Amino acid sequence: MPDTLSIIVVEADRDRALSIVDSLRSAGAYDIHVIAEPTGLARQIQARAPDVVLIDIENPSRDTLEELAVASGPMDRPVAMFVDRSDEGLSSAAIEAGVSAYVVDGMKPNRLKPVLDAAITRFHMFQRMRTELAETKRALEERKVIDRAKGMLMRARGIGEDEAYALLRKTAMDQGRRVADVAQALVTAAGLLS
Repeated sequence: MPDTLSIIVVEADRDRALSIVDSLRSAGAYDIHVIAEPTGLARQIQARAPDVVLIDIENPSRDTLEELAVASGPMDRPVAMFVDRSDEGLSSAAIEAGVSAYVVDGMKPNRLKPVLDAAITRFHMFQRMRTELAETKRALEERKVIDRAKGMLMRARGIGEDEAYALLRKTAMDQGRRVADVAQALVTAAGLLS
């Protein structure tokens, strides 16, 4: 996160918006922009590309909540949502939509900074988990391709698994490519020939 966070506050009520802005300004140096009308929220947020989005909504419906969450780009940035009251299942829906913090009983000035910090921390934690999961999936897919290529070499050349892998590795080194890329090329070529 940059030194000065840019924050978008989504709040229709002018007095509540001013209270939120005052609370944020007293908590630190932030670049704050208020959006009073949620129409075109996704476009407005995308144009400003904030670091964090704070949404204050009195009584959300499931559709409104999900629409606000998705529009605020929860996979791109931390989103904290403050609601005055919440029906059963709405907090789960918000979290599933990617909201980093879902706070019931409205936005209280004294809670704003800790909730903001928690939302940022939680967002970064989930972002690391998503990255690690994607890397693990990629590594597993590469492992499958390498195993297929080794199997093809073992059958075609009548060699063992270690020799097949050594051949893939040598070819990769000779060509300045990764073993997974050489294996993928072999699998693709074999698919064209069969």
